[in-house]
Amino acid sequence: MKAKQLFRQIGIFSALLILIVTHCYATNRKPKILFVVTSHDTKGNTGEKTGYYLGEVSHPWEVLTAAGYEIDFVSPQGGNPPVDGFDLNDPVNKKFWEDKYYHNKITHSLKPSQVKPEEYKAIFYAGGHGAMWDLPFDPSIAKIATKIYEANGVIAAVCHGPAGLTNIKLSTGEYLIKGKKVNGFSNEEEELVKLSNVVPFLLEDRLKAIGGI
Repeated sequence: MKAKQLFRQIGIFSALLILIVTHCYATNRKPKILFVVTSHDTKGNTGEKTGYYLGEVSHPWEVLTAAGYEIDFVSPQGGNPPVDGFDLNDPVNKKFWEDKYYHNKITHSLKPSQVKPEEYKAIFYAGGHGAMWDLPFDPSIAKIATKIYEANGVIAAVCHGPAGLTNIKLSTGEYLIKGKKVNGFSNEEEELVKLSNVVPFLLEDRLKAIGGI
């Protein structure tokens, strides 16, 4: 089951990265992408630590920087966000973590107030369980995402990252994902990791409730 989930996530990853790269080249605008990471570090009242999932930052970072794009990082609180899935046996994780320029960038992530949406052609929400506790309730990052999207930009997310999409509304007042096909961490997966009663809500249910297909 774990292998099946991994391959599915890799497929989702590949699709969203191709979408971002293709779109940024096609529109021929400033090649800059904003990565959103969580500031939350604990799984409810379990005492277990969490944060953004390192591989869900490092792997898209590798593809996008190799394609010539600059990556910035933003988190609800700014500064040094907590990290989960810290596995330096993964060569891409190691490459990212030991890159001095980008290590400094992510450990000094921007506050939402420091972000200029017009500079970005895409915004990408990384996963990690921490995303469930703060990204859905952060209006500042949601407004940034709306501005990027309505300027013909791309919004992408993976794993628990779509939690950050659940409070994004367009200027029409409708939810961003209403009527759109969307993927994320499923109810079944939450049950498998035994956190269905720990997370503040089930991501799959919330995505459906606001009109996601």
